[in-house]
Amino acid sequence: MCGIAGELRFGDRPADTDAVRRMLPCLQSRGPDGEGLWEHGRIAFGHRRLKIIDLSEKGGQPMTDDQLGLTVVFNGCIYNYQQLREELTASGYRFASTSDTEVILKAYHRWGADCVNRFFGMFAFAIAEHDTGTVTLARDRLGIKPLYLAESPGRLRFASTLPALLAAGGVDTTIDKVALQHYMTFHSVVPAPRTIISGVRKLPPATVRVIRADGTSSERVYWEASFTRELEIGDWADAVREKLRTAVDRRMVADVPVGVLLSGGLDSSLIVALLAEQGQRGLTTFSIGFESGGGESGDEFEFSDLIARKFDTEHHQIRIGRDRFLPAVERTVAAMSEPMVSHDCIAFNLLSEDVAKHVKVVQSGQGADEIFAGYSWYPPLAGVPREHAVDAYAKEFFDRPYADLARQLNPSWLLDRDVSREFVAASFGRAGAVTAVDAALRLDSQVMLVDDPVKRVDNMTMAWGLEARVPFLDHELVELAAACPPELKLAQDGKGVLKDAARGLVPDEVIDRPKGYFPVPGIRHLEGPMLEKVRDALHAPAARDRALFRPEYVDALLADPNTSRTTLGANQLWQLALLEMWLQDKGI
Repeated sequence: MCGIAGELRFGDRPADTDAVRRMLPCLQSRGPDGEGLWEHGRIAFGHRRLKIIDLSEKGGQPMTDDQLGLTVVFNGCIYNYQQLREELTASGYRFASTSDTEVILKAYHRWGADCVNRFFGMFAFAIAEHDTGTVTLARDRLGIKPLYLAESPGRLRFASTLPALLAAGGVDTTIDKVALQHYMTFHSVVPAPRTIISGVRKLPPATVRVIRADGTSSERVYWEASFTRELEIGDWADAVREKLRTAVDRRMVADVPVGVLLSGGLDSSLIVALLAEQGQRGLTTFSIGFESGGGESGDEFEFSDLIARKFDTEHHQIRIGRDRFLPAVERTVAAMSEPMVSHDCIAFNLLSEDVAKHVKVVQSGQGADEIFAGYSWYPPLAGVPREHAVDAYAKEFFDRPYADLARQLNPSWLLDRDVSREFVAASFGRAGAVTAVDAALRLDSQVMLVDDPVKRVDNMTMAWGLEARVPFLDHELVELAAACPPELKLAQDGKGVLKDAARGLVPDEVIDRPKGYFPVPGIRHLEGPMLEKVRDALHAPAARDRALFRPEYVDALLADPNTSRTTLGANQLWQLALLEMWLQDKGI
C-alpha cells in the first residue's frame, strides 16, 4: 500500500513536476519506505512506497516498462498477482521484479483497461501510455483504495488524499452546498464524485476513467453486485464460509508478517478462527479499550481475550487513558481526507499507532454489517413495498429530516430541495435490487460503506504506514452476500447467515452477544477539555466567518451538549464541531 499523485496537462505545456513534489510530503505516512518521481512531457507521476511485496528496489515506483511504453503508480495489493504473473509469463511476458505492481503493467498491456476485471484486490492506479499520452485511472470494486481528482482548464491532478491536492495549490476550496447537505443528512457521508470541497472530486468505486491527450475522457463502471435471486445455493451458510475462507487466505499474501485487528465481535473473531483453521500459528492480534465515561464502558476486552485464548494468538491489549485520548483527536482530524464524524476514527488512529510498531499488514472485519445486514435500519425495511422504500429508509437512516435543516443551517447555505432524498430515490429506482432491503444494502455497499467505515480504516491505518486488508469485501463474497435472500441475513437480529457460518468455529457466546462497536465514551459524551475543544472550534473566527450553522442552533447544543442526537444516536454537537475542526485544520 502506498500513496500516489500525478498531473496531466492538455495542450503543449509540460506537467508541473513541482506541484507533484508538493503533494508527496502529504503522502509520506502512507509510504514511509521510499519516494519516486517520473515525468514525461505533459505527464508527471509521484509515489510514496510502503514495502509489502518485493521489498527490493526493483519493486519501486513509479514503475516504467520502456519496452511496453508504459508507466504506472499504484496503491493497494493485487492478491492474485502470482497467478496472473504465471498466465502472463505463459503469454511471453518477462518480469524484472516479483512485485504485483509489475503484474499490473503487463496485464494492462495484455488486456487494456479490462485488466481490472482480472484483479482480486484493492487498488487505485494510474497508467500512462508513452506514445499516445493516454492515462487510465482505476479504482477497485468496493472503493477500498481512494483516488481524489482536481480538474481545471487544461489540467487534471490526482492523489491518494484530498490534502495532497490542496498542497499542490490552485484548488477551489469553497464549500460544496450539495455536499454540505449530504453531510448533515446522509450520516455525514458525501457520495462520490463529490467531496465537501467544490474543487476536489473522487473517482467512484469500480470505475475506470480513460483520459486522452486532448483532455477528452470516458468513464465506465466495470462491476456491480446483483441483489437478485439468480444463484441456486443449497446451503447458504456453507457457501459463505467457503468464500470467506478463500478471502481470508488471499489476504495473507505478503513478504512481511500479517496480523489481525481483533475487536472481540463476530466479524474479526471469525477471521482469526479461519486463519487458525488454515494452520496459522502465533498469529498476532490487537484490541483497544478506553476509559469509561458518561456511564458507558470503554472496552470489550472480555470477548477479544476469549478469542485470543481459544486460538492461542500473540495478543496485545491496548488501553487508552485520558492522557493519550485528547492529543489523538487533533491528530485524527489531521489524518482525515474528508470529515468523518464516526468516533471510531480516533480508536483506529490510536490502535494503528501501536499496531504499526509490531506489523505492517493487518486483516480487519470491516464491511460485514453492510453486506450481511447487521445494522438496525435494515429490519424495519423488511416487507416495505418498493414504492414506500425511500421514505422508510430516510426515516431510519437520515440524521435529520430535511425540514430540520432550515432551523440549523444558515439561509445562504440551505438548498431549496432535499438532495439526499433525491439521491436515495435515484438509487432505489434502478433495476437489479428485488426488495427494499436489497435496495438499501446495494446503496449502503456502494456509498456509505465506501465513505464511512472503509475510508475510516484506510485513513487511520495509513496515517501510521499500516496496511489494512478487509476480507469481507472480497468481491466474490460480496456477490454471494448480495444474492442471498434478505430474510437469511436479517435472521438472529442481523447477519444470521454469517452467524450460522461461524457456528463450530467461533464460540457461541461471541456469536450470540449483542452487536458491539468501538466504544469511545470521550466522544459520545462530551465534557471537560473535549467539550472545550468543541466549543473553541465552533467559536473560532474561521467558523464565524464561514457561518455554516445558525448561531441559536450552535448555542443550544453547547448549552446541552449530550442530549441532541441524530437518528442513529450520534452526538449532533460533535457532528458540527468535527466539520469545523477539519476545515480549520486544512486551512479552508
